[in-house]
Amino acid sequence: MAHTPRPTAILHRTPWIPPIAVSAEGSYIELESGQKLLDAIGGAAVTCIGSAHPVVNKALKDQIDRVSYVYNMQLSNEPAEELAALLTSSSNGAFESVGFASGGSEAMEGVIKLARQYFHETGQLQRTNFIARQLSFHGNTVATLSLAYHPARRAPYAAIMDDEHFHHVSPAYAKRFKRPEESEADYVERLRAELEAKFVELGPDTVIGFVAETVVGASTGVVPAPKGYFKAMKSVCEKYGALFILDEVMSGMGRMGTLHAWESFGDGVAPDIQAVAKGLGGGYASIGAVLMSKRIIDGLRGASGLWKHGHTYQGNPLSCAAALAVQKVIISENLLENCRIQGAYLEKLLTARLQGPNSPSAPFTFDIRGGGGFWGIEFDFDCPEAASLDFKGQKFAMLVQAHALEHGLVIMAMTGIANLEGTKGDVILLAPAYNITAEQTEKIVEMFGNSVDAVLHAHNI
Repeated sequence: MAHTPRPTAILHRTPWIPPIAVSAEGSYIELESGQKLLDAIGGAAVTCIGSAHPVVNKALKDQIDRVSYVYNMQLSNEPAEELAALLTSSSNGAFESVGFASGGSEAMEGVIKLARQYFHETGQLQRTNFIARQLSFHGNTVATLSLAYHPARRAPYAAIMDDEHFHHVSPAYAKRFKRPEESEADYVERLRAELEAKFVELGPDTVIGFVAETVVGASTGVVPAPKGYFKAMKSVCEKYGALFILDEVMSGMGRMGTLHAWESFGDGVAPDIQAVAKGLGGGYASIGAVLMSKRIIDGLRGASGLWKHGHTYQGNPLSCAAALAVQKVIISENLLENCRIQGAYLEKLLTARLQGPNSPSAPFTFDIRGGGGFWGIEFDFDCPEAASLDFKGQKFAMLVQAHALEHGLVIMAMTGIANLEGTKGDVILLAPAYNITAEQTEKIVEMFGNSVDAVLHAHNI
């Protein structure tokens, strides 16, 4: 990263000191230096309607004038109640109640506790095991890192991970892990059989549930499962009375072009519990939510009748007012349709630019995948053409991300996504706002393609 170092009292999450953003509007961010950036990733797939939308800004300002905070164990508030009603009424019967959180990790922490509470209160105290997937990501708390399995993120904390109650099966990542002789249906059946074998190994009546990202985001880089996969996984859960749990923190709330990712990329199979966050508040305030099915609510109503979990800012009026306004904008401006339209256009342009016959990146562009407003471009250098490249120990995706930022485009790079050891694979994530224009879509592909080509040219020996 070529930015000039500056004094900072923040211990940043990056090896470099990031530049300072001073203003943002729509899909553009202005830096302290005066440089203007086109945001093609929305932070981390968060700013789903861009920045400074007048409807959301007004809702926040109005709520500040009314009530900025109440504690959820003492009082509820109007935005929280209205937002919960909207989330349940728009789920086509999938969800009956909502619990709020301050973000994705906190929402997934709430999911873990709610799932255990459900079985505790329905008299199945022996259910203490969760099954999730390798190469998954469910948050950055100790419990959610234990639930997930991402080697690089877990490494510093491996000694304190809970390996007794959190177990893992293979990822649903056909491009990397489907055997050459297998059909897609064969691959799905192998994964179903593996999950059932894990149930049997642990003791079928000890499993709380199976947890998966509907579309994997921040570990393998926008990987949808093969068709039929989620239907098969849920069938195993139903066979043994366990819960089917989806993490849509990154892929949900419209990101895939449907309100819930499972509606388009999960066989239409609704979960017992689901976490959402990023697209819920669109970056205007910190918020997440746990969506609960009738099965869960009926189980709790027969016992304590309440959620035995909470945090200080749960159901915060400002956060709920912002999220409510964001969701109303998505509906009123028909942004899910625009998300689907621009997503298809983005895929078409990416394919032509990166995999076209005259493209320098064609030999190395392993996969272009995604849907709606969420796309991953995976690069691979296990090919003869790569012999002429030398990245001097640096990761290709990180070099592309740095070049793009220097030239006015914000994207997200991830490495170590292509094998279980976390040592192989480069991917770039794109997650533009749902209200992006065709012209901005074209600009993203042009700028991204230029950065890919520039990095390849600079490291050609």
